[in-house]
Amino acid sequence: MTVSENLFGTDGIRGQVSLAEVDEEEAVRLLAEERTLTPALVRVLGEALGATMPLLAGEGSTVVIGWDDRPANATLARALTLGLRLNGATVVHIGLCATPTLHAATLAFDARMGCMITASHNPVTDSGVKVFDGHGYKSTRPFERDVSSAVWGLSQEDREVDEDLRLAASQPNASHTDWPAAHHPALIKRRWTTFEAAFGGFNAGSSRLQRPFLIDGAKGFASTWLAAFLNEQGLNAQEVSSSAAALNDRCGAGDLSPTQTWTFEEAAASDHALVSRLQPAPAGRWMGAALDGDGDRCLVIESTDTGFKVVDGDAMAAALLGAGSVDRPWTFAASIESDVALMGHVQSLHSGTVTHETGVGDRWLSMCLRPTEGGWWKAPELPALLGVEDSGHVVMASPHPNRDGTWALVGDGAATLCALLCSLHRPSNRAFLRGWKSRVSVKDAHRERWQADNALFNATKEQTLAWMRDGGFEAEARTVEGEDNLLLVQGMNAEGTVSLGVRNSGTQAKTSLSLRLSPGLEPKPFQALLNSLHNDLMDALT
Repeated sequence: MTVSENLFGTDGIRGQVSLAEVDEEEAVRLLAEERTLTPALVRVLGEALGATMPLLAGEGSTVVIGWDDRPANATLARALTLGLRLNGATVVHIGLCATPTLHAATLAFDARMGCMITASHNPVTDSGVKVFDGHGYKSTRPFERDVSSAVWGLSQEDREVDEDLRLAASQPNASHTDWPAAHHPALIKRRWTTFEAAFGGFNAGSSRLQRPFLIDGAKGFASTWLAAFLNEQGLNAQEVSSSAAALNDRCGAGDLSPTQTWTFEEAAASDHALVSRLQPAPAGRWMGAALDGDGDRCLVIESTDTGFKVVDGDAMAAALLGAGSVDRPWTFAASIESDVALMGHVQSLHSGTVTHETGVGDRWLSMCLRPTEGGWWKAPELPALLGVEDSGHVVMASPHPNRDGTWALVGDGAATLCALLCSLHRPSNRAFLRGWKSRVSVKDAHRERWQADNALFNATKEQTLAWMRDGGFEAEARTVEGEDNLLLVQGMNAEGTVSLGVRNSGTQAKTSLSLRLSPGLEPKPFQALLNSLHNDLMDALT
């Protein structure tokens, strides 16, 4: 490992947790080379974050820490607290929560930084740290490089901490572990009102909704309150993940894919907490919804003639924009894996709607949608902002907990579901043209073999460019902020746009290939290209 190596992935730092006692230099090596996260690494990360905190937007030195229900997270919280306090931070614990809860608490406590200890949809054996600044935005690449460099430098120093000081500094300056249960449901109730105004009033008797409507909170924080909240709004909701063995264990959105379908027989044979409980219903009925372990994304399940399918983030965008207020333009952002993000072929629903294409990760959606000046939007009503990934991350404006008329940006699976439920009451009378997509992955990939401009990368790029040009497309390779090792080749002709992307996962040992077509293009020949590249990369990366 070198000082310049960034320890952060797509969304924070993640790895499989080991509680083995190792020195800090070995802890950094384990993360960089073996994707293993230790308390020693999290402690030195805390020191590095404390040292670089002045680079973040905001004021003061308060840091709010929350975590999801993974076995080692309380230990990791103490290690992170120790590192931060050794570098002068004032640490507030809010305990078990969802990532959007931590986001709200960072704003509510006027903190300079928020740290969420989670690995999102990853298995419960993993954990990690997501970092927010004082305006509620996730860390930037330059900040992450500075933190990574500081981690490396600190790990080389010979530093001893007195045991009494270690024990004392591992405890927070303040603890508010009752804050999440009191404030997140209250925030969602407040947001429900804004969604009704923007997307239409909720109709509990809608024929689109199956009863009971199944809620799969991935046995995370949302599983303790979301179903009850929705029942208060008149929806017959039932939580199904409470009996799961652990967070994300055969439950939640992490086990679902954007284009996934099941026959009735396949659903009945599934061991997934939500899918296994689906019952045959008329086609087009919303059966239930799944969040991921840290509660920041959501996927809906819909019935079909032969079974069930996932309503992914792209379909959610169609529903929300189709139902959104017609008297104002929207600013819309979608990731490079979204079938509604093909520039020049997104069908505007409102005159003046602006579209953007971003890197993978909800932080890039938020960064794209943030105001050009300052950290928050100022408006009397919900700002017309929407960011979406097909994986179920949906970013919308959320009321600032302390400042009336001020809005932050956040992805919240519970809020996404509430907005969608409100959108059912106002059916779209505008066409929203969606494209076609297919995604495959090389699992257990040696991701270090896929790097920008190495021989494999360049050979794949030239093969893809040649294929598209031979097919009559004007093709070029493109770059997107936040995607250091992304191959993105886009071709355009009079019939439409084709986009092929290859990228390393920032959270798992896999490399993904994503093919997207604008409306009207026939998928079959492009699928042949995707299959050929997938086979080649399987040989090269495994």
